[in-house]
Amino acid sequence: MSQRYGMSQRYGGISRIAYFSMEIALVNEIPTYAGGLGVLAGDTLRSAADLSLPMVGVTLASRAGYFRQKIDSLGRQIEMPQMWEPAQYCTPAPAKVAVQIERRTVWVGAWHYCVEGSLGAKVPVLLLDTDLPENTVEDREITYFLYGRDASYRLKQEIVLGVGGVRMLQALGFRIGKYHMNEGHSALLALELLNRHAYRQRDVRPGEPSYDLPVVRSQCIFTTHTPVEAGQDQFDYGMVERVADGEFMDWREVRKLAGDERLNMTRLALNLSDYVNGVAKRHAEVSQRMFPGYEVHAITNGVHPHTWTSEFMASVYDAYMPGWRHEPEQLVRIDQVPDIAVWDAHQNAKQKLLERVAELTGKTLDPSLPILGFARRMTAYKRPDLIFSDFGRLREIARRQPFHLIMAGKAHPNDENGKHLIERIHLHMRELAEVMSIVFLPGYDMRLALEMVSGVDVWLNTPLRPLEASGTSGMKAAFNGVPSLSVLDGWWLEGCIEGITGWAVGNPTVGDEGNDVQDLYGKLENVVLPRYYGDRAAWIAIMKGAIAKNAAVFNSHRMIRRYATEAYM
Repeated sequence: MSQRYGMSQRYGGISRIAYFSMEIALVNEIPTYAGGLGVLAGDTLRSAADLSLPMVGVTLASRAGYFRQKIDSLGRQIEMPQMWEPAQYCTPAPAKVAVQIERRTVWVGAWHYCVEGSLGAKVPVLLLDTDLPENTVEDREITYFLYGRDASYRLKQEIVLGVGGVRMLQALGFRIGKYHMNEGHSALLALELLNRHAYRQRDVRPGEPSYDLPVVRSQCIFTTHTPVEAGQDQFDYGMVERVADGEFMDWREVRKLAGDERLNMTRLALNLSDYVNGVAKRHAEVSQRMFPGYEVHAITNGVHPHTWTSEFMASVYDAYMPGWRHEPEQLVRIDQVPDIAVWDAHQNAKQKLLERVAELTGKTLDPSLPILGFARRMTAYKRPDLIFSDFGRLREIARRQPFHLIMAGKAHPNDENGKHLIERIHLHMRELAEVMSIVFLPGYDMRLALEMVSGVDVWLNTPLRPLEASGTSGMKAAFNGVPSLSVLDGWWLEGCIEGITGWAVGNPTVGDEGNDVQDLYGKLENVVLPRYYGDRAAWIAIMKGAIAKNAAVFNSHRMIRRYATEAYM
């Protein structure tokens, strides 16, 4: 059911790729993202606009955002609402569609946001919204909280995203050639497509529909990001039948596609997609072992060049390699740029970060000391506390070769272990205060992320193997000439050239925490800090290595071109 008001003249004609993602980071002021998945989605659409690739994004309005983070005096995370008003940034799309939830008709509207590319091309993004007067109070809040509340609430959101998203595209007159699911949250769109391609069998089970799986598979692309079974959305069938009764095909058919015991959104997407890919070479290998019988390709993630390069470094690139924004592979020519230009640009970005530190914490850090940066979602497998494993060793290193450590990141409101990690980090900050300055910056967002990846001197990443599917923060750092000191997992297995683009921590195949700790301290004490303090020219050579051999490759322009030629065509 839909209400349509003649948008086909605006969006009809050209066939587009519909890119579905539960979260999309459009700009810092629109809090419709929680972390790396949403930032990747935003970078994908930004590169599509830069390269004039016909796409349309579909996501949720998430009017209450993810959450605004505060940290109290004891280091405890406090979650504050992050309400935003779509009308300030978007225009209302002139259509409404209906979905069935708990046997009620729930109306879905949409807001239109435009991503404009560097050459003027535009990619529309639809933010689905159930906050409509036709709906009950409960249903109006379905699109309020990103990843909020319980499993039933999440399933309702995924019905709106997948089913409602397909219907909204049709109501607005979009011609869709392919549907790209960024993670499994939108996998119900494939069931909606199956319903549209159902036909009646006259010879077998007369009157019962049959479904054209090959046609639907040919239309669907699935990018998986989660290398562990527990991290995938799964719903109890009793709850699914209660919430979604009347919306989908025969439940016997759903169980064949999504799993016998629970509705597994990843399984559903795998079974109904012709092209499946992981987000790094190692992640594709891990996913292939998790899901035998499916072919998993590898298109390694990338980051958007212009978005994640500081104004200071961008000015240098503009002066010496003016086409880099459209063709970031030109950054391989960074060797032609004078060392002093690269160094001065970084020092300006560093000073900007230190000013932000003073603003947020009241602390003044010494700009002559090297700064290590760590910022990402605060959860156990990311191991943000790995560097604090041996206080004695860390104190000794900091006394002989002083350095600062700047950290940031949010823990999911329901992740008590993640919240406890933030508390422990603040405890460690107090315990180590006599030998080193450690700061934790609250309110991690896109703006703060850019200031950190461009302003620190070394980017630290210490996940537990093989749980880092890709990771993109180190790619952002590379665009700013910041080398990584990172565990060999995700993208860093492809990006690390020891001593050229940064440094590896631990063994690439053995996830031994004790070995990782010792290797981290050893590299920091004997390689990284001596290089920073002892040989400016050699340090700048590593900065240039990160730019030429990481940024030139691990960017979303390269990523979207590969999607276009390998998955979309």
